[in-house]
Amino acid sequence: MAFAADLRDLFNKKYYQNFECSAVIAAAGTSQRMGSEDKLFMELLGVPVLAHTLIAYQNCAAINEIVIVTREESIARVNEICVKFSISKAAKVTAGGSKRLDSVINGVFAVSSGAKLIAIHDGARPCIECSDIEAAVKAAGKFNAAAPAVKVIPTIKRVINGVIIETVNREDLVEIQTPQVFDADLIKASLTKARKESVNVTDDCSAVELLGFPVRITNGSVSNIKITSMDDIVIAEAILRKRHSECKM
Repeated sequence: MAFAADLRDLFNKKYYQNFECSAVIAAAGTSQRMGSEDKLFMELLGVPVLAHTLIAYQNCAAINEIVIVTREESIARVNEICVKFSISKAAKVTAGGSKRLDSVINGVFAVSSGAKLIAIHDGARPCIECSDIEAAVKAAGKFNAAAPAVKVIPTIKRVINGVIIETVNREDLVEIQTPQVFDADLIKASLTKARKESVNVTDDCSAVELLGFPVRITNGSVSNIKITSMDDIVIAEAILRKRHSECKM
């Protein structure tokens, strides 16, 4: 088993050298729904949320370098996390902007010039697994743009003025996650256009869609949750605890 795992890792390293994928970790949010505490520095099993995210990218052969975008006042703290948890792929920690779009633009233009692909990931998604990163990178290497997604399970209603108007057909609905991975030149041009035209894009795929480029969907994971509330902290801890216990078996 150990030999097979080592062989797989060796293959992955050679395979992904052709892609030269840089990861931009968006970690400049204000955590408004978490009160005064920055959710990225809250602990899951004794480790900061952001550290879990960075460790996942550090350990993934699909990623060559990591650029972290955070608030100006958090740069030193993020650097400390990189040192403490041996995030050797962390090439830069840069300041974000007033909006997420500005922060991501700062990040994508800070990656190394040799990057052919750029993966953009929410720092507040600490349960991401390498297999999901790899799938998105592979798809983007082939189709120029890709993102993980999961099917929408709950019943969705369209409501106007507090009254249900219709039940939305779930068949073609998905929830998009991160990392969203793109050809480097494509995402730089897309984000620049979105900012120039003051378009309110809700994610990075939306910016690429503005240029008329299709985004290929890969199979996401329900465990790849984004932490937005204290309830999510509890859920993320449960996911990570289960994952760690399975690794020890």
